[in-house]
Amino acid sequence: MSALIIEVIVILLLLVVSGVFAMTEMAVVSSRKTRLRVMAADGHAGAKAALALAESPNRFLPSVQFGITLVGLLAGAFGGITIAEEIAAGLKPLPALAQYAEVIGVGVVVVALTYLSLVIGELVPKRLALAHPEVIASRMARPVELLSRLTQPVVRLLGASTDLVLRLLGARAATTAAISDEEVKLLLEEGMKTGVFHRSEPRMVESVLAFDQRPVRDIMTPREKLVFLNQDDPHAAVWHKIVVSGHSNFPVYAASRDQVVGVVAVKSIYANLAAGAGVKLADLMTPPLLVLATQTITGLLEGFKKTRRHIALVTDEARRVVGLVTLVDVLEAIVGEIPSLEERLRPQAVHREEGSLLVDGGFSVAKLAPLLGESPLAAALAQRCETLAAYATAQLGQPTSEGSMFVREGVRFEIIDMDGSRIDKVFVSRENDSP
Repeated sequence: MSALIIEVIVILLLLVVSGVFAMTEMAVVSSRKTRLRVMAADGHAGAKAALALAESPNRFLPSVQFGITLVGLLAGAFGGITIAEEIAAGLKPLPALAQYAEVIGVGVVVVALTYLSLVIGELVPKRLALAHPEVIASRMARPVELLSRLTQPVVRLLGASTDLVLRLLGARAATTAAISDEEVKLLLEEGMKTGVFHRSEPRMVESVLAFDQRPVRDIMTPREKLVFLNQDDPHAAVWHKIVVSGHSNFPVYAASRDQVVGVVAVKSIYANLAAGAGVKLADLMTPPLLVLATQTITGLLEGFKKTRRHIALVTDEARRVVGLVTLVDVLEAIVGEIPSLEERLRPQAVHREEGSLLVDGGFSVAKLAPLLGESPLAAALAQRCETLAAYATAQLGQPTSEGSMFVREGVRFEIIDMDGSRIDKVFVSRENDSP
């Protein structure tokens, strides 16, 4: 084997070694520390070493750069001194190229070394490192750590020199940047595209990330939608309200609705009835957990966790109850679309299974008309522009009260809930369908 071939092989080996250093540097820099921590926790010793290198760049980078620079100089020395002379010697017998032989020899070596250095020493190794950063970093961490120990004086000198130049330039040492919500969202989107996450998971995580900024008022059931129970009401009145409302939780008040003394759940009432006892709200209700409407959902969850309750009354700054929120509302904020505050405040008419309607007092009678089917009353109501509460007040006269009822054209209207002097809920049914 000729000396030229041996020198070419040596240069290629040096370029491969340089590529290994470049690959290691790129792998450690681009590795996700969270992934390395998981691998280290699973007992991967190489991952632990790679994590140590990633967290101490002032020790890792000088070692790798020292190796890359040294190998590059050796490759250049071999190529420039020997191969260039061989090429020049081969060109000198040619009269047209004889005077340019040395220049051509050096040029060919420079071009060839540049090409091979880029491909073998940089591009291919770094592409491999980007494709499998944690795996490569874990495998190469120990050899680099050994090199760091062997070249410790040089590494310290390079590190100190780097720090000095950075201070002279007024640059501060790099600190680990906190991961922002936007970065997490981008990672989730990438994971969804590659099939790591289900398409619904990024949306759920985004909802949870917004909990520290989203107020409770966004997910609560507003006061206008609540059905309040008077703790002194008899069993029949309480049960009728519960049955027609379709709600699961009810605020309980004493003298007025601004004096809420507790919350009662339907399941507690059912349990009492199953035991053969009458419904006495004062014995069944639980003390209310009060939260401000401006409190974040994260704070609400902390309150649920500390008190071990799943229901809270929402108040304004004046401690007036403005809504009710449950753990189910929080769950819906994660897994489903939550209506806007305007939609939640909009008066509604809820269809019940038996064909009756539970209608908010603020619901327009013109909108109620189509829900009543073909009847003279529906035709008459379609021409009116008042609310159902105003219509009921006009029919009953003042004052109105819970339990008041009137019938028009075979349609029965019953006031089942009052908010002070305001009609809050009206039960609408055909006479023959009424309970």
